[in-house]
Amino acid sequence: MNRRVVITGMGAVTPVGIGVNAFWNNLLAGQNGIDRITLFDPCNLRSSLAGEVKDFDPEKCQTAKDASHTDRSGQFAIAAAVEAVEQSGVVGTVDPWRAAVYFGSGVGGFETTEANCRKLIEKGARRVSPFFVPMMIANMPASMIAIRYGFQGQAIPAVTACASGSHAIGEATRAIRHGYADVVISGGCEAPIVEVGLAGFNAMKALATSDDPNEASLPFDKRRAGFVPAEGAGALVLEEYEHAKARGAKIYGEIVGYGTTCDAYHITAPKPDGTGAGKAVALALEEAGWKPGEQVYVNAHGTGTSLNDLAETLALKLAFGEEEARQLQISSTKSMTGHMLGAAGAVEAIVCAKALAENVMPPTINLLEHDPDCDLDYIPLVKREGTVDLAISNSFGFGGHNACVAIRRCE
Repeated sequence: MNRRVVITGMGAVTPVGIGVNAFWNNLLAGQNGIDRITLFDPCNLRSSLAGEVKDFDPEKCQTAKDASHTDRSGQFAIAAAVEAVEQSGVVGTVDPWRAAVYFGSGVGGFETTEANCRKLIEKGARRVSPFFVPMMIANMPASMIAIRYGFQGQAIPAVTACASGSHAIGEATRAIRHGYADVVISGGCEAPIVEVGLAGFNAMKALATSDDPNEASLPFDKRRAGFVPAEGAGALVLEEYEHAKARGAKIYGEIVGYGTTCDAYHITAPKPDGTGAGKAVALALEEAGWKPGEQVYVNAHGTGTSLNDLAETLALKLAFGEEEARQLQISSTKSMTGHMLGAAGAVEAIVCAKALAENVMPPTINLLEHDPDCDLDYIPLVKREGTVDLAISNSFGFGGHNACVAIRRCE
């Protein structure tokens, strides 16, 4: 079977806005969601900035009791899923056994883990919460979403570091395409802004250390010196085309390609020549039926680390060829959101769908000093209007996990 897979709902919780419309409009305006950390005092760390979700109220989507038993990452997941499902109108139209959830997280309940470890050390084992384990494990957002909507098909988390959200979307697409489900809520979530997590990234020297929000997340810029951690969630309702058409659903785009590979090279560094990532992109393009001359928007992984941005540039040249790569219009929205880790791919797939729908592409803000080795068109500073025929979202995670999702308008 090779059934078509379309997007019928989207939801977003991000550092630049809660809800897809606020998120998208603020991206187009070039709003920077990065600021000094407020969730804890970062005075002991070399890095003091992060992309925090502002003014988030979990009780808009959960009871106070349920919210208190849900890690912050899960709260984000629920909120994004609620927006996507309400937009789709899919509830009540699908056999529960044919409805699934594929939802990723790179870490799971980081905040819960840190809080209960502190209790164990400071107050003893009896003070550890009985909800610690279910709040901490990375499969719980998928489970909670399935429980909320009574979806009794697969409920599977993707746990592939920064590629988790994209892998969730890609594997959900395959589940529908090959006949295992008719509807899937897919996406990713993360809430990594806790002291132990950032201390670990600091120890790896992976984080930007600037105190200036406009000089911290600098994808493809010569000054780049690390990524800025961020939190949030993105959710998409994916649906088999005929099922969506039969119920008169509004369609926001079609998933037409998915490529996934592993560098099999290093636990954190990307393969320097970009071959692993390039192969993932090439596989997605082949499945999407890409043809030279099409107007392609790339939402880059673009983390702002010295190795990643160069490897991604090489990967795009390998996948498209040198000449076509120079025609690509590329941006890294992580310049505004920071790196949302397991949520990034899901949120950035939403960016691709919106770019296709509106023929406008968000910028890479603060790109002032172009790295001569990153020599493609990264849409610096301000949004760009123009035809988009195909949009792809790249996600490359620690461990060499590569994923690329390709989206077109639904014709």
